[in-house]
Amino acid sequence: MRLTTKGRYAVTAMLDLAIHARLEPVSLADISERQSISISYLEQLFAKLRKGGLVSSVRGPGGGYQLARHGSEIFVAQIIDAVDELVDATRCAGQGDCQQGMMCLTHDLWTDLSARIHSFLSNISLEELVHRRGVQAVALRQSKVLHPEGHDLGLLLM
Repeated sequence: MRLTTKGRYAVTAMLDLAIHARLEPVSLADISERQSISISYLEQLFAKLRKGGLVSSVRGPGGGYQLARHGSEIFVAQIIDAVDELVDATRCAGQGDCQQGMMCLTHDLWTDLSARIHSFLSNISLEELVHRRGVQAVALRQSKVLHPEGHDLGLLLM
């Protein structure tokens, strides 16, 4: 299955945003620092996420990004789709020209798998991910590394 860095980074950045933007907008610099994703790459991703109606921007001092709607209404597949990523298990990008311009013997199998993966990701919301124990532990560790003075993420993870 092909899910490139673009799709993975978009989901990671959106999850970071869901965790940290509960009290105020989050800057791309903060996401970049926590997730080790370049700011220029995040700018490209967030332009597409904004166009897709998943995030909104706040200008000025204290500005940044926030979710455009509640995390329970944003699903992983929507994020991947918004950045023009394909969840595709075929060798032909679903075109059916996988074997010298013709459909291969297992084309329908891989097409069905791609559809099931997309369906699976369509049922996982950002809110669900935020509440996973492993996600909370990583977010707390990242926050302590960036804010060793004791920044408490406990309120953000509820």
